Amino acid sequence: MRYIIIGAGAVGGTIGGRLFESGREVVLVARGAHLAALRADGLRLSTPEGARRLAVPAVAGPEELELTAEDVLVLAVKTQHSQDLLRIWAARPVAGGGTAGERLPLVCAQNGVENERLALRAFRTVYGMCVWLPSSHLEPGRVSAAGSPNSGVLHLGRYPSGADGLATRIAADLADSHFAAPVRPDVMAWKYAKLLSNLGNALEAVAGPVTGEPRSAVWKRVQEEGRAVLAAAGIPYPDAEEQRAARAGLVEPVALEGEERGGGSSWQSLARGTGDIEADHLNGEVVLLGRLHGVPTPVNEALQRLANAFARTGRPAGSLPDAELAALLDL
Repeated sequence: MRYIIIGAGAVGGTIGGRLFESGREVVLVARGAHLAALRADGLRLSTPEGARRLAVPAVAGPEELELTAEDVLVLAVKTQHSQDLLRIWAARPVAGGGTAGERLPLVCAQNGVENERLALRAFRTVYGMCVWLPSSHLEPGRVSAAGSPNSGVLHLGRYPSGADGLATRIAADLADSHFAAPVRPDVMAWKYAKLLSNLGNALEAVAGPVTGEPRSAVWKRVQEEGRAVLAAAGIPYPDAEEQRAARAGLVEPVALEGEERGGGSSWQSLARGTGDIEADHLNGEVVLLGRLHGVPTPVNEALQRLANAFARTGRPAGSLPDAELAALLDL
């Protein structure tokens, strides 16, 4: 199989780089300065084993590839970029007839729970992937993955549910590439559980590390709202203890030599000045479910607005004063 990683940032770059190192055929899809750096110098991947350059092929889009029936597409972009890319890739012809949407499997290696729904409109065969992967991408051409002894835990299953032989084959390749990759027929339950932890992404992005007051109090409130809407919607998910047990001993972040660990994916979006952020599909998912099921979600709604304003105006990551953050608790 050839893995085409659509979005070679922190998650996609780590997955693609690790698969490439284990001898799998990989193509990275990137844009702008990141693509230029990948083409000029390869992927600079840093892990606890050290830093190295990997000569992974990189392209700008499907027009630079001849797709075949042996390709697996891995979507690893933020949710706000999914729909346009799904439309473009689904329409591409595959050697021997048909289009990518008709013939190729697509794996959503993304946070949130909306990507799989979007993908299934364009692709017949969709897999969800719940990603636990401590990684960062702050410079063109460079990705850091701080997980040990594995780079990450990647739960994989068919969408909307189930497992099959291809999921098992992909999981085996991942397991041979420094990942724990359990096949989960109920993968979306795990993604909803991850959604609850991702509600802190916007908080960290606008106010800094989620420690001390008032950050801890806000973090408690956003999780309470998240659990309340999932209960109202009747959506099951593994509890915190089951999640800890599933990851125990498999992946822990460690310090990388010469690198200072920054924040998570939303913090990185602000730090890179991308102009957008994923809050509409993390905190915004809780807001949506709350409106559908009559559950108030004022703190998640406020964080969603704040994160979008930070991204839109270029306000620095972590710069929200504590007094302004504390005001959210009065909502």
